[in-house]
Amino acid sequence: MGPRVVLLCSLFGVLLGQGIEQMSIEGCCKDGQSRGNDNEDCAALPLISESTTCRIVQEQCCVTVLEDNMCTTGINMAKDQGACDSLFTNTCEKKTTKMCCDCCLLGKATLEKGLPCDHTLSVGYQCGLVSRACCVHGAADNQTTPSQKTELPNKDETHENGDNSVLSDQCEGKCAHSCVGNHTCTCFKGYKLKPDGKSCEDINECLLGASNCRGGERCINTEGSFRCQREVSCGTGYELTDNNNCKDIDECETGIHNCGPEFECQNTQGSFRCSPKVKCGGGFIQDALGTCIDINECVSQTGPCHRGQICINTVGSYICQRNSVNCGRGYHLNEEGNRCVDIDECKDPDKVCTGHGCVNLIGSYRCDCEAGYIFNSISRICEDINECRHYPGRLCAHKCENALGSYKCSCTTGFKLSVDGRNCDDLNECDSNPCSQECANVYGSYQCYCRRGYQLSDIDGLTCEDIDECALPTGGHICSYRCHNTPGSFHCSCPVKGYTLSLNGRSCQDVDECVTGTHTCLVDQSCFNVQGEFKCLSFVCPSNYRRVGETRCERLLCNESDECLTMPLRITHYYLTFPTNIPVFTNIFRMGPSQTVAGDDIQIVITAGNEGGFFKTEQVPSGGVMSVAKLINKQQDFDLSLELRLRRYGTLSTYMAKVQVFVTQEEPRVAYNPLLE
Repeated sequence: MGPRVVLLCSLFGVLLGQGIEQMSIEGCCKDGQSRGNDNEDCAALPLISESTTCRIVQEQCCVTVLEDNMCTTGINMAKDQGACDSLFTNTCEKKTTKMCCDCCLLGKATLEKGLPCDHTLSVGYQCGLVSRACCVHGAADNQTTPSQKTELPNKDETHENGDNSVLSDQCEGKCAHSCVGNHTCTCFKGYKLKPDGKSCEDINECLLGASNCRGGERCINTEGSFRCQREVSCGTGYELTDNNNCKDIDECETGIHNCGPEFECQNTQGSFRCSPKVKCGGGFIQDALGTCIDINECVSQTGPCHRGQICINTVGSYICQRNSVNCGRGYHLNEEGNRCVDIDECKDPDKVCTGHGCVNLIGSYRCDCEAGYIFNSISRICEDINECRHYPGRLCAHKCENALGSYKCSCTTGFKLSVDGRNCDDLNECDSNPCSQECANVYGSYQCYCRRGYQLSDIDGLTCEDIDECALPTGGHICSYRCHNTPGSFHCSCPVKGYTLSLNGRSCQDVDECVTGTHTCLVDQSCFNVQGEFKCLSFVCPSNYRRVGETRCERLLCNESDECLTMPLRITHYYLTFPTNIPVFTNIFRMGPSQTVAGDDIQIVITAGNEGGFFKTEQVPSGGVMSVAKLINKQQDFDLSLELRLRRYGTLSTYMAKVQVFVTQEEPRVAYNPLLE
């Protein structure tokens, strides 16, 4: 093979044979070369064998053909244009074409400067081959340097000196083609010697531009030679001859026409024509099917007959007849019957313009229509004018209704016709009292509305219905205890005993019976107010204690008895009240010494009254606190005993707190029931 350019964007592999016969590999290569000549995608060729080696050979032979074609394009551009500027495109194809174009220009420049074609520039193996080929080929065209003998006749030819075998023997059989003596090998025509001096490879005449293909033909390299193939097909109606020319196809001779039995075929350049076998005579014309059709001369010709005559068509011809007097519409023959005179339609007893004026015209008439009518020239009658359609939106403010010869206006609902009969005035519907309570007139309508405590009915939009404030979604929050609905309003009430209605008319306020003096406690009892009621309290100091103040008992002096010393120094009574469901861990009582001293040891415990475990104690720096330990969700009373133990300077002192807790029910509330009202 001749100099071949490697495509820079492809990766080539070297095949060393993988158990496939030589003939099979050559067949794979020929298939790839054929597809490359057809410009197919070498990376997506159809498989012709299951062998991986065959697929690789097929693809690489295809790529080689494409590379040769790209390189040939670049060489031809260098020879024809002398420049490669149009190839600056970043694609693999353009890069290969531009490389061959530039290297060919290098060879031509070498020749022009008189330098040897076999230069030693490090431009690469492929570029060097193209450069040398363009240099040598240019020298041969200019006949300035003798060409070196690098080829011999084909195998069938003989040298002038005699049989090649004699020379081959001088090379001891080392030459692939022929031997010229002195151990020098040479190759047949279309081949060149490889660098080893023995083997021969094909010369790619297409790559070197050494082909003699004409314009419009593409050079295809073959083993030892090349062939020219026409690039553009001949087109429909032509065929390609052996000498690469286009020849007209005679469809009539080959019988590939589609003329029917009534037609005969006539060949033309690139096509054919179907001519009818039967020829039509005068007065007939032939259609596409070859049928003879009569020509209507009275229509196709202008004035075939003389003036005063009429034309009558016949089969294949026509005749002319004298024209008799024929009066048109609006005329009639005179008494002599030789001319047409006007008809006075206004004197017709049938009254063509009934109810309207009539004006006679030559050959016609017209009606003078009354106001609101218009004359129809086609139907010859006076037709009513639809003023509403002719003048939309300009006659009536609202609605327009057509009438014979006139029109009338009307108004939409909520309006009344004005005195001028065209405009519309707003109608005050409130004058007729359509609403049950209040009415507001609006433009074109009216709106009913209700007084406070009532709402407009969704059914008729006229009637006002009482609003049951107690039944509203927020009605349960209007009154704190009980809500009573009244027409147009409502009022709240409280429990009969223990509460009174507050100034806002909605909340219930606890009555402090101890302050108002309405309690029933005895003289020796104290009154303690709780939510909704009161408690009468009294206490007695135990023995060995004396009462100090209203709520405290202090221990008397002990007679050095251990039992007396362990008794509390002071017993104090406390009274607490709070509602149910207060949060758990809420502190309700605090207990401790009036002053603390460093080193004090303080303990506080519940000694009695906490059987349900509703309360607990907790130490704090200043003493201790009692808090709610469990949720108390119902009304009940507790009588708790808390003991404070103080150890100071090695002496233990005890103090007791009697705490009465009254847990009252949360603020009472009664669910609304309209049936109880």
